[in-house]
Amino acid sequence: MADLFDMELRALRRDRAARTGPELFLLERAFADCLERIALAQRGFASALLIGCPDARWKDRLAEVAATVDVVDPGRLFAEAAGGEQFVEDARPLAAGSHDLVLAVGTLDTVNDLPGALRLVRAAMRPDSLFIGAMSGGETLPRLRQAMRAADEVSGAASPHVHPRIEGSALAPLLAAAGFGIPVVDVDRVQVTYGSLRRLVADLRAMGATNVLTARSRRSLSPTAAAAAAAAFERAADGARTVETFEILHFAAWTESAGQR
Repeated sequence: MADLFDMELRALRRDRAARTGPELFLLERAFADCLERIALAQRGFASALLIGCPDARWKDRLAEVAATVDVVDPGRLFAEAAGGEQFVEDARPLAAGSHDLVLAVGTLDTVNDLPGALRLVRAAMRPDSLFIGAMSGGETLPRLRQAMRAADEVSGAASPHVHPRIEGSALAPLLAAAGFGIPVVDVDRVQVTYGSLRRLVADLRAMGATNVLTARSRRSLSPTAAAAAAAAFERAADGARTVETFEILHFAAWTESAGQR
C-alpha cells in the first residue's frame, strides 16, 4: 500500500518555508497555548523534546520549563536553525525513556503512520511524563476544498488537493491505544479572512502546508480551472473577503507513574 504522504516533499516544503521566511501566526498561536498548558502542570521537567520547530526561538522558550531541550523537525533547515536534528516521526525510534516532556506542534497531521508515531513517542518517555501538542484537524480549510472541487469540475477529473486530517473525536482514543493515560483533546477553530485564493495559498506555502499527498497531480491547474477555483473562493466571501477556517486540535496526555506499573 502506497504511503499517503510524500515525506521527501514534506521536508522540501518546510525547507522552502525556512528559506523564504515562515508564516507563523497559526503555529505561534498553537505553541503559546501549549506553553500555557504546560505551566498549569506546576512542575519542572528535566528533559524536553520539541517536535516541529519553525521558529528557533521556541527552543529557548521551552527551556524556561525544562532543564534541557532537544529539537527535531521534518525539515532540515528548521532543525539546523534550532541546533536540532531532521527527523520523521514515524520512521525510527527515539532513545527509550529519554524525556519527561514532549511537545509536538504542527507536524503529526502529515505522518503516514500516526498510531506508530504516537507509540514511538510513548517509548521515548519516562514515567509520569507529559505529552502535549497541537495538530491540524479535520475541519480545516473548507473554503479551499470547495474551490478545488470547482477546479476539478472544470478539469473533468478529480484530483486530491487538500489532505485528509484526523477528527478531534478520534485523537484521544489513538493516544490511549499508544499507552498514554488521561488523554484530553480540545478544538480551537481559527477564522482568517482572505481577499483572494492566491493570498491563502501564499500563507499555506509559507507554513510549509501545501499539498504533499503522494497521489497529488503533478500538473498545475489549467488557467480555466484556476479561474474557476478563484471564483468559487470569492463567491464564498462575506462582503469583500472570504472567511477560511483552520481547526487546531490541542491534546495532552500523561504516561503512568512508576508506582502505577
